[in-house]
Amino acid sequence: MIDFGNFYQLIAKNERLSHWLETLPAQIAKWNKESLHGYYPGWVKTIENLPDMTPDILDLKTGVTAQRTQPLTDGETRRINNILRNLMPWRKGPFSLYGVEIDTEWRSDLKWDRVLPHLSPLAGRTILDVGCGSGYHMWRMAGEGAELVVGVDPTQLFLCQFEAVRKLLGNDQRVHLLPLGIQELPALQAFDTVFSMGVLYHRRSPLDHLWQLKDQLVSGGELVLESIVVEGDEHQCLIPGERYAQMSNVYFIPSAKMLTVWLEKCGFTNIRIVDESVTTTDEQRRTEWMINESLADFLNPDDPSLTVEGYPAPRRAVLIAEKP
Repeated sequence: MIDFGNFYQLIAKNERLSHWLETLPAQIAKWNKESLHGYYPGWVKTIENLPDMTPDILDLKTGVTAQRTQPLTDGETRRINNILRNLMPWRKGPFSLYGVEIDTEWRSDLKWDRVLPHLSPLAGRTILDVGCGSGYHMWRMAGEGAELVVGVDPTQLFLCQFEAVRKLLGNDQRVHLLPLGIQELPALQAFDTVFSMGVLYHRRSPLDHLWQLKDQLVSGGELVLESIVVEGDEHQCLIPGERYAQMSNVYFIPSAKMLTVWLEKCGFTNIRIVDESVTTTDEQRRTEWMINESLADFLNPDDPSLTVEGYPAPRRAVLIAEKP
């Protein structure tokens, strides 16, 4: 099973995070005992089957790329490729690992390119990434010099994908993923930057989510919020019916301006809308590493500005705010 002992040792020496040890080990123990997916043991076995690798060349600045100066043989590359395919579907990436190119459903590098120019420098920061998926953006945060990056995401396949990538990156301990939801975290007030990207519209109570994010930040810390929005003024909010773009768990889609009002209501300051763009099928699409339906299947074939349900097609905004 996946061992979180290294993370416990790490935060035990961290003045801001050491008090988390009062609750976290018991939560993880309960998760290990009660919450495991039926496929989880097989996914863990997949990680164990990967070779221990340490890259000679590691690039987390322009992507997530690991290489050896002496390239792997075709057989070694095929072995890694076949093992990683046991962890499909791969949704967030891409990853380039010793000649294995994991072409994920989402080009998460495109989102990072939109977000990065607006961030306070990440060098030396302690960062929380909420709903981090398999960890692509966390590795990019490490590439910007973050001291420690902690991700939370309850999806067990994402945890196993993350641990597989970490093993191939030389067991890098700057980045950690915990199989928890944000609602399971105490008010740590310990992170310099908190990211919540692609999460808010899945929350039945979006203002509660914003308060939970605020509770994780130090005073003066920075929130990076990315979410689906609709066009309109501060009074505009879409509340979809049973499904939105074939997703059943979408509750509120406000305008970016309404999101600003929500952040103000939760006590954030210096709120800026720094980017707004329509999601394209270049950024989210079916690949050989994610063979299920993707964005093109969720849009009206006669009018791609609409979803199959008739709602405005996905449009995403990035907002930056500060905790006083």
